[in-house]
Amino acid sequence: MPIRFTITEGTTADCRLAITLIDGILAETLIADKGYDTDSIIDFANQNEIQIVIPPKSNRVNQREYDEYLYTIRHLVENAFLKLKR
Repeated sequence: MPIRFTITEGTTADCRLAITLIDGILAETLIADKGYDTDSIIDFANQNEIQIVIPPKSNRVNQREYDEYLYTIRHLVENAFLKLKR
C-alpha cells in the first residue's frame, strides 16, 4: 500500500519528486526502474545508507551493480499502481 503520494501534471517526470516522497522513510532498499537513475537520487540513497536497486541507464559512464533478483520482483509494486489506476 502506498505510504505517500503526490498528484502532478502528466508531463512531470516521476524522478523529480522521488526524494520528497522517500525523505524521512526508514528503508533498507530503494527499488526503482531506470527512470529513477539520477545522480540526486543515488546520492540521497547513499547518504542515508539505503541499498540501491536501480539498473543504471545505458549512457551512464560508471555502470554500477544492483541486485537483479530484487529488481525482477518489483512487479509487485507495479501491480499495486495498476490497481490504483483502475
